[in-house]
Amino acid sequence: MSNKFRTRLGIEILLKEKIDSIHGQRVGLVCNQASVLPDTFRHAADVIHEHQNINLTTLFGPQHGIRGDVQYNMIETPHVRDPRTGIMVYSLYSEVREPTEEMVADIDTYVVDLQDVGCRIYTFLYTMAGCMRTAARYGKRVVVCDRPNPINGNAIEGTITEPAFASFVGQYSIPTRHGMTIGELARMFNDHFGIGCELEVIEMQNWSREMWGDQTGLPWVLPSPNIPDVDTCVVFPATVHIEGTELSEGRGTTLPFFLNGAPFIDAYAWAEALRSFDFPGIAFREAYFRPWFAEWVDRTCAGVQLHVTDREAFKPVILGIAMVKTAYEMYPDHFQWRQNAYEYEFDKNPFDVICGTDRVRNQIEAGADINEIAASWDTHLDAFHQQRQKYLLY
Repeated sequence: MSNKFRTRLGIEILLKEKIDSIHGQRVGLVCNQASVLPDTFRHAADVIHEHQNINLTTLFGPQHGIRGDVQYNMIETPHVRDPRTGIMVYSLYSEVREPTEEMVADIDTYVVDLQDVGCRIYTFLYTMAGCMRTAARYGKRVVVCDRPNPINGNAIEGTITEPAFASFVGQYSIPTRHGMTIGELARMFNDHFGIGCELEVIEMQNWSREMWGDQTGLPWVLPSPNIPDVDTCVVFPATVHIEGTELSEGRGTTLPFFLNGAPFIDAYAWAEALRSFDFPGIAFREAYFRPWFAEWVDRTCAGVQLHVTDREAFKPVILGIAMVKTAYEMYPDHFQWRQNAYEYEFDKNPFDVICGTDRVRNQIEAGADINEIAASWDTHLDAFHQQRQKYLLY
């Protein structure tokens, strides 16, 4: 796709056409390795640091580190000085999840340039929200440079986070698949959920809600180590639910979130059980794999590989619930909910943290029909669909 017709990112428009928004400001850039300018593949931190009219004083990095090199969840990254620019990098996945007053002492404005994956169960949204809360607290501005939702801006699906189950993968009451851009969510967090900071969202150009990430003409730079391409974003809202169990979601393989299983699974039986639901747009292949880290490291796992055949028809969230439900029912002597804490929630069932509610787990344990589980989301999704309308930009 030529540059004339490709999507233009918020960070491009900020630096080329709306530079007055941060001219002369002391800027704290919230970024990671995916924060690149698509024409040159140069990192936003380098470009902003060299800009004669911007004073870049601070960098803030989300989960997985500012370079995206830290593989797994709940592995904190330290505060360091960036070797390229010499600027201090504060990790917002460390002993703190949002900046302290000391960390923001040398900034006037946050610039946020992070690539989301279209799923609530992803920490970057809440790193942004934490910066917005501290901006409101300490009198700073926030400029969010919008980027595409890689799994389109129309489809919404899944459970809504309940306040009792709020966490770093679900701070606000939004569904698993929210169908919004990170800039639109910033507007919703700020107004509907009451953060109340001084916020400006730099809109994209040439992006529309039906577009998938690979239709934008933009390069894909993996936003975290286990999201190597847009196809992984498509299945992530399904198999992220596996993280709430002692099954493997394929971390430690070359197909994270596509390969799922455990040593006790009968691959053919599980694949057949999943086919029986007749979900549209998805096929299951019996698969065997041996993770080199994470769950079942160095053990041969049997299970399935997901093959998306029609992403427009595919409903990932209900598939993820069905995968957990069938494993729970077929392997009662082996299946376990995740035993370790998930995203630092030590007193909640990890599957409940992922779902943002204990209702789904209770339904699975009670033997509820999969259609009954999906139907229980409808009222909440209808309400969210109405709530989000005023915050949509495209």
